[in-house]
Amino acid sequence: MMGYTKFKGTDVTLEGTQLEVGDMAPVVTIVGADLEDIEVGGAKDQVQLIISVPSLDTATCAAETRRFNQEVGALDICTTTVVSMDLPFASAKFCTTEGIDNLEVGSDYVEKDFGKVYGVLMSDNKLKGLLARTVFVVDRNGIIVYKQVVPEVTEEPDYEEVLEAIKGAR
Repeated sequence: MMGYTKFKGTDVTLEGTQLEVGDMAPVVTIVGADLEDIEVGGAKDQVQLIISVPSLDTATCAAETRRFNQEVGALDICTTTVVSMDLPFASAKFCTTEGIDNLEVGSDYVEKDFGKVYGVLMSDNKLKGLLARTVFVVDRNGIIVYKQVVPEVTEEPDYEEVLEAIKGAR
């Protein structure tokens, strides 16, 4: 089963496994801004908020990352990772410039494993090879308890829905 989103009204196919609420969140390793490995998915000590964006170097992705940085910092009940295809150096610069300190950013640029395993890798259109705008909330047992594929990649997610899902996850 293929997933889809839109870019400026045009359908974009999402490559990879389409994970759904109730599925185990696969463990995937991405590259952190400091070039260290970051592991997302699987069972952890805290609820995980895993966000994918096309690029931190766009106004929408930057606004989304700033908003989640503020919101999750206030909650202090989950770990938050923003995944993009940006190079780690660019991600580090973004975090420093924007004062991002309540979440971590990681890149899937090496093997595109996150995009393929989570089914969020855009496989056509001008954004081919980038990640779709999605949000996953994973409980402590490693189960996906919430998933949002933003219907139009140029728009921000439904923050209130995500925050409620985080609060309800255990």
